[in-house]
Amino acid sequence: MSGSLASIDFFRGLPAEALRRHESRAVWLTAEAGRLIVDFDDTSDDVFFVLSGSVRITVRTQGGRELILQDVSAGGFFGEMAAIDGASRSASVAALYRSRICRMPGGVFMAILAESPALSRRMMQLLTARIREANARMLELTSLDIRHRLYAELLRAAGAPAADGSRTISPPPVQQILAQRIGARREPVSREFARLLREEVLARSRGALVIRRPSVLEAALATQLAS
Repeated sequence: MSGSLASIDFFRGLPAEALRRHESRAVWLTAEAGRLIVDFDDTSDDVFFVLSGSVRITVRTQGGRELILQDVSAGGFFGEMAAIDGASRSASVAALYRSRICRMPGGVFMAILAESPALSRRMMQLLTARIREANARMLELTSLDIRHRLYAELLRAAGAPAADGSRTISPPPVQQILAQRIGARREPVSREFARLLREEVLARSRGALVIRRPSVLEAALATQLAS
């Protein structure tokens, strides 16, 4: 089944004629849950746009452990680094759920960027945002213990504050996944989770995890980062 590049958020504002010239080079595919889309050290340079569903990006440590970098849902994309620098893949990507994806050769992606200064600027802004986020995570990994890395991840995943100040994560996070996100083992994450539930900082509700007192986590993080 084919699709239209005009339906991809990243390309909004580009002239329809410019998109039609490149559309025939794009491939539209469906990835079932669990399908590996890109593997570590692959030499391909395709860029992938997620139209529906979600994918997970992971990296491997030298010891063979996996660390979750990011989940990319509909409207996002991945693979642009290989298109830009031509290096082999630095991460693996697999479908979390059944996902509809547009795969574009790196050369086509770069040609579109070259034709549009506005799109090139948008790409630079996105890359800058990713570098800032990576820097923040690096700071957490190097300066925070597991407890406080968990606090930072919970706050990052939570939605906007409700009227009572609480914040919700829906669906509720899986503890093993949380551990992989912060570079920890499951056991210490589970112990800290249990403590936060006992002290009613966290609460479980139907289909969600509620941070009842986000200020407790925020204050602990601020103290740790200031020390």
